[in-house]
Amino acid sequence: MKEASSFGTAASAYAEHRPDYAQAAVRWALDPAPGPRVLDLGAGTGKLSATLITLGAEVTAVEPDPAMLSELRRTVPAVQARSGNAEAIPLPDASVDAVVAGNAMHWFDMTVAGPEIARVLTPGGVLAGLWNVLDDSVDWVAGLARVAGSAVIGPRDTPAAWRAATSGLPGQPAEFPHVQTRTADSLVATLATRAGLLVMPEREREATLDRIRAYLAARPETADGEFPLPMLTCVRRSRPA
Repeated sequence: MKEASSFGTAASAYAEHRPDYAQAAVRWALDPAPGPRVLDLGAGTGKLSATLITLGAEVTAVEPDPAMLSELRRTVPAVQARSGNAEAIPLPDASVDAVVAGNAMHWFDMTVAGPEIARVLTPGGVLAGLWNVLDDSVDWVAGLARVAGSAVIGPRDTPAAWRAATSGLPGQPAEFPHVQTRTADSLVATLATRAGLLVMPEREREATLDRIRAYLAARPETADGEFPLPMLTCVRRSRPA
């Protein structure tokens, strides 16, 4: 898929601007795991890996994109980082207690990845997908979603959309409040790392970003200096057979 392979072109921007994950969400995801060994699958530049390390997990990260993997090794050197993907995990059988994926599980071919994940998990191991979404119950965030359009605020990027898009996935859902401190410029930079924008024709991309800049400049919540960006970290947690 073109969007799935687009992130490497913006690896350094992704590392700088993408949000981390709510620690309460990560703790909940790992709570039933029988041990500390965690595989961060489709790890990107290590945003979720960094939170896992903070919480004391022993982390192995697997990422297919060379540019993203390079950023991960640079920014989270404590992680054992390997090239690979969810459909061919470069780990032995029963070698991890949990497999997590941060804003990545929707890219997996679960008909192949599901058995691979079950293979590397120890008995009783946990699978958890985590997604950061915008809290569009806040008026200005809902307005931002409308202005930005579906290429920027996609099918899993707000709570209701996430619930609908992941309803067919196995496991228990949960949602945790999260916040990222942004300025108008840094929020535009964050949104510019979205897959829909990365594959957009240049003229359309610049027009979209200009429209977002104008909206943020016109809103009192975002027009001047730093502001909190209301988010949720949403989780689906299961125990594969």
